[in-house]
Amino acid sequence: MTTIELLHQALATVQDPELHRSLPELGMVKAASINGSTAQLEILLTISGCPMKDRLKTDIEKAVLAVDGVSSVEITFGVMDEEQRANIKKLLRNGRESFISFAQADSLTRVIGVASGKGGVGKSSLTANLAVASAQKGLRVGILDADVYGHSIPRLMGLIGQRPTAIDQMFIPLESYGVKTVSMEMFKPERTDAIAYRGPLLHRVLEQLLSDAYWGDLDLLYIDLPPGTGDLAISLGQLVPTSEILVVTTPQIAAAEVAERAGRIAHQIHQRVIGVIENMSAYPCADCGHMTSLFGEGGGEETSKRLSQLVGSDVPLLGKIPFGAELREGGDAGEPVVISAPDSPSAQAIQEIVAKLIVREKSLLGVRLGLA
Repeated sequence: MTTIELLHQALATVQDPELHRSLPELGMVKAASINGSTAQLEILLTISGCPMKDRLKTDIEKAVLAVDGVSSVEITFGVMDEEQRANIKKLLRNGRESFISFAQADSLTRVIGVASGKGGVGKSSLTANLAVASAQKGLRVGILDADVYGHSIPRLMGLIGQRPTAIDQMFIPLESYGVKTVSMEMFKPERTDAIAYRGPLLHRVLEQLLSDAYWGDLDLLYIDLPPGTGDLAISLGQLVPTSEILVVTTPQIAAAEVAERAGRIAHQIHQRVIGVIENMSAYPCADCGHMTSLFGEGGGEETSKRLSQLVGSDVPLLGKIPFGAELREGGDAGEPVVISAPDSPSAQAIQEIVAKLIVREKSLLGVRLGLA
C-alpha cells in the first residue's frame, strides 16, 4: 500500500470522541496529503469552538504518526457548514427525522424510570450510582434527568457548568464515569435560574430530551423522575410505553404509603413495576458495629408487599442502602459512592442491586439485533 493509502487507513481508526464514529464516515476529513515525511490534514469540526478539539488532535496525531514514512503531522481545523452538519444528523438517525429511538419496536434499550412518592428519599443519588455501577459492569448506560424543577444529576455526576455539544437541533449528551447524561440544567442560561413550566410544556420538554439527544446504542437508560405522580410520570408512560419503573422509599412506614402511589400510577398506565429500593436503611456504628435504624424499619418490605398485591405479581425488594455519610459526600463532590468508596456498605448494597437489575427477563427471541 502507498503511504497515502496507509494515511487514510489510519484516519479511519480515529473516532469522534462524542459521536463514536470514524472521521471519514462523518465526513470530517476534508483533505489529506503527504509532503515528504509530513502528513498534511484538513479536519472539519462539527461546530466552532468544539470542546473535543484538543483530544481529537491528540488522537489523530497518535494514529498518523504510527504510519510508516510519516514523521510529523500538520493539522488545519475548519468548521462544517449547515449542509455537512445535516448529513451527520441523517447518518446518526439513519435518515429519519427527530424521533424517540427507545419507543421503537426494535429498540434493545431498557428504559427504567426511577420514581418516588415524595422528595428527599435519595432518588437522584441512587439513579446516579445505579447508572455508574451498571457501566462498571460493561453496559452502555445513560441518565436522563427528568426532574425538571429539582434537577441535581449534573452535580452528582461531576458535570456542573458543562454544556452538551449541539449540532443544529441535535445535541450530544455529556459523559462522565462511562455514563451519558442529559439534564434540563445544561440548557439554562444560568444554573441558578428557576424553571416554572406547566403540564403541556413539561411533556414537550421530556419529548425533546428523549428525541433530540444523540444517545447512540444504549443497553440501559435511567430516567430520574420528579417525586410524586405528576405530569412527567404520565408522559414517560405515553412516550416510552415499554419503560419500567423502580420505586425508591425510606424505612418509614409513612414514606412507604406515599411511595406506593408512585407504583400505583405506573401500574395504571401499564408500566411494569420491577422493584423497590429502600434507602437510608439501618447502618452499623463505626465503633461497635451496632445497627442503628435512624429512620425506622419496614418501609421497603411494606412498599413491596402493597405493590405486589396491587399488580398481582411479585414486586421484589431489590435491596436496602444503609444510611452513610460517604454516599452524601460522594454526591456533593460529584463522585458517586461506587467510585469514591467502592468498599463502603452503601456501594456494596448498590452493586448487589445492580446485579439483580441488569438481568434481562424478557427474551430477545425474534428481535432484530443491530451490529455495532
